[in-house]
Amino acid sequence: MEHVTEGSWESLPVSLHPRVLGALRELGFLYMTPVQSATIPLFLKNKDVAAEAVTGSGKTLAFVIPILEILLRREEKLKKNQVGAIIITPTRELAIQIDEVLSHFTKPFPQFSQILWIGGRNPGEDVARFKEQGGNIVVATPGRLEDMFRRKAEGLDLVSCVRALDVLVLDEADRLLDMGFEASINTILELLPKQRRTGLFSATQTQEVENLVRAGLRNPVRISVKEKGVAASSTQKTPSRLENYYMVCKTDEKFNQLVHFLRNHKQEKHLVFFSTCACVEYYGKALEALVKGVKVMCIHGKMKYKRNKIFMDFRKLQSGILVCTDVMARGIDIPEVNWVLQYDPPSNASAFVHRCGRTARIGHGGSALVFLLPMEESYITFLAINQKCPLQEMKLQKHTVDLLPKLKSMALADRAVFEKGMKAFVSFVQAYAKHECSLIFRLKDLDFAGLARGFALLKMPKMPELRGKQFPDFVPVDINTDTIPFKDKIREKQRQKLLQQQRKEKTENEGRKKFIKTKAWSKQKAKKEKKKKMSDKRKREEGSDIEDEDMEELLNDTRLLKRFKKGKITEEEFEKGLLTSGKRSVKTDLGLSDLGDDC
Repeated sequence: MEHVTEGSWESLPVSLHPRVLGALRELGFLYMTPVQSATIPLFLKNKDVAAEAVTGSGKTLAFVIPILEILLRREEKLKKNQVGAIIITPTRELAIQIDEVLSHFTKPFPQFSQILWIGGRNPGEDVARFKEQGGNIVVATPGRLEDMFRRKAEGLDLVSCVRALDVLVLDEADRLLDMGFEASINTILELLPKQRRTGLFSATQTQEVENLVRAGLRNPVRISVKEKGVAASSTQKTPSRLENYYMVCKTDEKFNQLVHFLRNHKQEKHLVFFSTCACVEYYGKALEALVKGVKVMCIHGKMKYKRNKIFMDFRKLQSGILVCTDVMARGIDIPEVNWVLQYDPPSNASAFVHRCGRTARIGHGGSALVFLLPMEESYITFLAINQKCPLQEMKLQKHTVDLLPKLKSMALADRAVFEKGMKAFVSFVQAYAKHECSLIFRLKDLDFAGLARGFALLKMPKMPELRGKQFPDFVPVDINTDTIPFKDKIREKQRQKLLQQQRKEKTENEGRKKFIKTKAWSKQKAKKEKKKKMSDKRKREEGSDIEDEDMEELLNDTRLLKRFKKGKITEEEFEKGLLTSGKRSVKTDLGLSDLGDDC
């Protein structure tokens, strides 16, 4: 189905509960979006639905409304611990967001209880909460939901609780599979009753999603919704009100351009995407110090307990900067985001589209900007063809201040900044090497010296990708970086204590090594001798002038040595064996002539 027109909620072919309509008006949703108009009637007519629509098109309400209507129409009311609907989503931020939207609609219906199961919380508390309050509607991430099915020993028999299940929704289905949740999803599907309605929602249709449709849905109705004004032949995946830009700049210019942009847009709300968690940590700290008068927050996948609070706090801000990884790229609805800035292009093209979709949502305008290196400019053509996502060029901003020396000073003053910078550089190079579009993003073409300057590094890190390379264009600082202290006094005290301990252990080990050398029997030497004999054996097998008889004797010696080392024969038997084979000299070579009581 394409080009479904918007309409009022009253124009649906099926009538909605008056309280549901009241909640929609209260939240300002006076009209349906095309995906809602297409999906809701089918869902309410007992159809399984596989819906594809551009990001920011209102997919959440397209399944929240049917869930409520279906549960309200049940002949038998749900008991406290019966689960009537499950919504599975890939990230905890998206789960929190859906739970929040859902709570606006369940408020007029106290007979329904809802529960949120996500990572970063105590699973034991989740079990206790469910047993006490129930959960007719469960919003969960796949890993936590799968874990809850295993908690029968704690008094939660979730398999029995889901027997009353009416609706299953898989939101951002393509992302669920991208993030490696396929095994968890399959396990969950096996535990759920087959007689249910299933909705599968995604912004992109992949082969994996198609496989999931076949496995989890019974005779599904497929919906592909385009925005109004988009040609039927188009497969554009970004909102039509989105203005997409790119800027080409060198590796050591990118950071200055970013800061200059953010300083000139202080009153707005921005998402700044980086490729790795370490880059978020490093550049987030840098932006916090260099963009004054603006709230700067950081979020990435390795954060455990802080993520939920940061996400909720940023949503409430009128203006600010959220520095993040792709954990914020999908399905997240943050009100009034003005700019999505992609400091690092994502590892795959579909992620590019999803990042951009954090702005220009549900009828609002918005802009996105990606920073590219000169060698990456062909990525623009690739996006236009591969994702039907055209971009227009934004020229380099003039009169930018060079802030890299300031960033270097921060690293010299605080070891935490220095270490974050080194980790960020290493993680960026490793991520770049794994880029899906390797014909454009080629590691061998990367200017490592310029990149290091762009990261404001004090020295080049040691890593396999840089081994054997020379960097005349990069000048390291003329200090011993081991002397850089942590600004945090407690951390520095711990570091000094650790260094002192390491020095002490090193001294002790050096003394111990000298003592070992005086011993008659050396395991290391025996090991070397064994390797040498095996090497000789290989050479003989490849073709050498050694007689067969000599070869046999050497092989016998190796067997004897193995048996002696394993304690299967005594020293006396070992010596006797060597004498028998006419190789007495081996004993001297192995240091056996000096064997004493220590052996």
